[in-house]
Formats: sequence, structure tokens, C-alpha cells
Amino acid sequence: MDEKRQKMKDEEQTTAPVVSSAGIAKPSLSITFTRRISQVFFLALFLWLCVVSTLGTEFWRLRGWPVNWFIHLDPLAAIGTILTTHALYRGMVWAVATIVLTVVFGRFFCGWVCPFGTMQHFFGWLGAKERKTPERITRNRYRKAQSIKYFLLLAFIVMATVPFGGSVSLQTGLIDPIPLVHRSVNIVLLPILARSFGLMSITFRQYEGAWVIGMLFLAALFLNFILPRLYCRFICPLGALLGILGRFAIWRIGQSRATCTNCGLCEKACEGACEPSAKIRTSECVLCFNCLHVCPEGLISYRVRESAAGEVTNPDMGRRGFLLSILSGVMAIPMLRLAGTLGTNWHHRLIRPPGALPEEEFLKRCIKCGQCMRICPTNIIVPGGLKGGVESLWTPVLNFRSGTSGCQLNCTACGFICPTAAIRPITIAEKMGLGEYADMGPVRLGTAFVDRNRCLPWAMNIPCIVCQENCPVTPKAIYVRESWEAMRDGIFEAARVDGATVYLKGALMKAGRYATGDYFCETGGARYRIMANTMDTIVLEGASSLKTGDRLEVEAHLLAPCVDVEKCIGCGTCEHECPVSGLRAIRVSAENESRSREHALLLKSR
Repeated sequence: MDEKRQKMKDEEQTTAPVVSSAGIAKPSLSITFTRRISQVFFLALFLWLCVVSTLGTEFWRLRGWPVNWFIHLDPLAAIGTILTTHALYRGMVWAVATIVLTVVFGRFFCGWVCPFGTMQHFFGWLGAKERKTPERITRNRYRKAQSIKYFLLLAFIVMATVPFGGSVSLQTGLIDPIPLVHRSVNIVLLPILARSFGLMSITFRQYEGAWVIGMLFLAALFLNFILPRLYCRFICPLGALLGILGRFAIWRIGQSRATCTNCGLCEKACEGACEPSAKIRTSECVLCFNCLHVCPEGLISYRVRESAAGEVTNPDMGRRGFLLSILSGVMAIPMLRLAGTLGTNWHHRLIRPPGALPEEEFLKRCIKCGQCMRICPTNIIVPGGLKGGVESLWTPVLNFRSGTSGCQLNCTACGFICPTAAIRPITIAEKMGLGEYADMGPVRLGTAFVDRNRCLPWAMNIPCIVCQENCPVTPKAIYVRESWEAMRDGIFEAARVDGATVYLKGALMKAGRYATGDYFCETGGARYRIMANTMDTIVLEGASSLKTGDRLEVEAHLLAPCVDVEKCIGCGTCEHECPVSGLRAIRVSAENESRSREHALLLKSR
């Protein structure tokens, strides 16, 4: 009965207008209600912008929508690219607004705008729904481990700042919440929804390694059942950056007078674990305003003066942790580069989209957001694994076995949607080497190579010219070598001849095997095309002079494919269309790609 009475009391305090000890109602309820509307609005807007990152002309496809707006609002992405490239991209100017507003109002972005923060908030609310007040207070208390996010932020900043061999690397996108949620929604959630409801895509989109991204995303959400906003409190480097900026905020939450009764209701409702009942930790406050809403004495307010109970403005890092973070950032790049993936040990299957910068420059800009993967109409841009080392994890690479085709000659969508110019925008004329770009030639993604041990004509005497037929280059980069190959067990004797039909002695052929138009019978120096066959008969075209007892030899007319490396651009259409399943008989490698002279096909002369 006591538990029921306490639950009713809690609900009363949560839903009723807050009245101070002076009997004056405060507007905190409207503030929290407005915050919830803001969260829902920005989450819906984010999901909508992910949906419309689809190539097409419908209203729900890419038609001028600012699909990178949330990335451009991200100050961590902006600062990271400034440190690595010493340039601020035009779209990233929006991040200046986030920084300025944070300095004025505090960590509003985390509590009011961030879509991943809203997801964390919702799942944390679900996890706390049936818990009692003392337990909720315990779950929301400050923990020293919340400083981990500051260590991570510092390490990433050092990696982007301190050059090793003249090179730095931008790796914030691994755990920056904005690229993370973009990547998760683009590569996992939307393809699943599209397949379930038949929306947004004609064919089911595939992404190699998507299950890892999906599992990490779900883990980040479901961990909120253990601790609310766990990712925000302990891991989020963007939250750490905004927390550092928020310590200078003009407006801040705090106690108006130091007469707190320590009822614990503000701790119970706090989303940032910032200890509002004591010395409030301003760097942890996410401006949820729940403490204003639930305080029965009306002691907590949002104002320009610091809290009457005092404030803790600096992150709880410590000198030792600070130095270890710097050392980790300094050592990270040299350790990653020990593999030599930017040198002679580069991986030949690490094929980047058209317009991608040279690998070293590419790694200075790519934030692993997955926007290029979402927009690609043929679904060949997928998140990279560890082929190029840890630095290339979840960066865009081309997989020509997936999707619906190779890289289309008239498509440059990936470069125009990339928010950091890791894939620079190029025109169709530049991609195809037309007009003013004629001297430079077309953009090469790599070169196709025929595996003669797996190619049907080369290895198995089976006619096939699929790759040559589908090569989109003009003149074609794939040509054929003609040959005639005798079929094993293909020597027969004519038992009887009835016009164009020849009955064979002792033949046990598969019906229709030689009826494709690519097989001939050779006899007496003449060849006759096989039009049809049964187990023991063949029908020949124009064979009027055959007679009983003639020796017939079945031959395959083979057109074996070869690649002209001077014309091949590595578009991957041949690899996609190759009928050999599994390991294709023709495969594209990054050799000869336009973006790097070091990846030329032939070894350098010594």
C-alpha cells in the first residue's frame, strides 16, 4: 500500500505544475514540454532527411533537401576537418551557430536537437519507467567514468593535430554520434524497412558488414536499460566537446539559494547525471530542465548567475588521465601506419568511389557517415572493413558483386552528397574524360583482370562473352580472342544421316547441350553449326554432303575475353555481370586508379 501511495505521489510531482514555497507557479512544465516537442521534431526531421537521401525525382527523394544539415551542425566534425585540412568547408559554417549557441545557453544540442540523444533519452525513459525512486536516483548519480568521453575526445583531437610523417587522420566519425546515427540509419534501419514494406528502393539494398554496425547501434540503445543516456554520459566525444564549451555558458541551470532539502527528486529526473542537488557539474548538464520541473521548492532555475550551491566547471580528468590521452593520440597514428597500408602494402581491393581523394588526404576528411552509400543508385558503395587497416573502417569502398550493376558512367551522386569533400564533386564530363578533360582522360577507379583459371572460355571451354557484351566503355575495354577447342568426349561416328539430322553411334549427350549456336561439328576440314541435339542425334546447319561412317568432332567456338588496360576504367560492370558465382572470373583491382600515381599497374623502375 505504501509503495502504491509513493508511486501516486511521484506521478503527481511529475505531472502537476510546479509551485514554489511562496505559492507561485513556475513555467518549468512548459519548458520540458517544449523540449520534448523539439526532440520529436528534430528526430523526425533527421529521419526524413535520411529517407530523401535517395536518388530520384519524387518529392521524397533527393530534390534540394539539405540532407547533410545535421552533419554540418556537428562542431566535432567541423573542428576535426579544420585540424586535418586547415580549411572550413562552406556547409560546416552551421557548426559555428552550434558553438555560439552552446556558449550562450549551454549543451542545448544534446538535450534538444541531437537525434541520437533523443533515441538515448527515449530508451532510458523506458528503462526507468517501472523503477522506484531510490533506484532511479542511484542510476542518475554522477560517476567518475563519465570522464572517459573527454579522454576519447582529446585522443581524437591529438590524432587529427599531431602529424606523423607529415600525416594526420580524422577518426572522430567512429563514435561521433551524428555520423554514427547517420551510418546506422542509412545502412541498417532503412534497408530493413525498405525490404519489409517495399519502399524507397526497387531491390533490396545490401551492405557487407552491416550487421556489426547494427549490433553496435542496438547495443548503444539497449544499454540505456542499465543506465539512462549511457552513451551520452560515458562515450560521446561530441557531448564532451559541447560540455567543455558549455562551462562558459552565459545561461545555466543552478540553485537560486542554498536551502536544498535533499529530497532527491531532481537527481531522480536528471538526464545528464550532473548532480543538480549539490555542486552542479555544468559540463554534464544537457538542459533537459527536468530538475526545474520536479523541484517542489522551486529552488532550481535557469539564469545567468552561477548556482548558489556552487559549480564544478572542469571535467573530472586529472593530470595523469590528461597526459595518457595525449600520449594515446600521439601514438595511435604511428601504430596504425606500421601496417604500411598507405605505402607499398596498400590493398588492391580497396577501391574508392569516383572523385575520392588520394588515400592519405581521403583519411583526413572522411567521417564515415554513410551518406555516399545511401545515395548510390546501384548500391555498390559499402562500408569498408579492415582491408586498408583500422583507419579505413566503415569508409566507403566499392563492392561490385553487390548491388544492381557497376559504377554508372553518368552518375556522380556520391561526390555531391559527401559533406566533407573526401569524395570531391565531379561532373559527368570529367568522369568520362570529355571536353576540357579529354587530355586527362576518364576517371579510373581501377583495372579489370581476367582470372583465366576461372573464366569459362579460358578454363572450361564453355562459350561466354558476358563481360565483353556488358562493357560500357566506347571503344570497349574488353576484347576477345577467337579459338576453336575440341570438346572432351566429343568425337563421334555418323551411324545414319537423314537430311540435316545425323544419328550418332554410341553417343550419350545431354539434350540441348550443344544447341546454343556456339558449337560446331568438324568433319573433312569443314565446320557445320549445331542447331539442336538429343542424346544421340545432332541437327547441323548446311550439312548436305555428310554420309554414314563419317567421323565428326564437336568443337566449341570460343571468344576468350582479354582486357585492354589502356581503355579500362574499372567501373566494375564486368565483375558484377560475370556468371561465375562466388569469386568472379573477372575482377577489378585498384591498380591504375586516377587518384594515386603510386598505384600504377607496373612497378616503379629501380
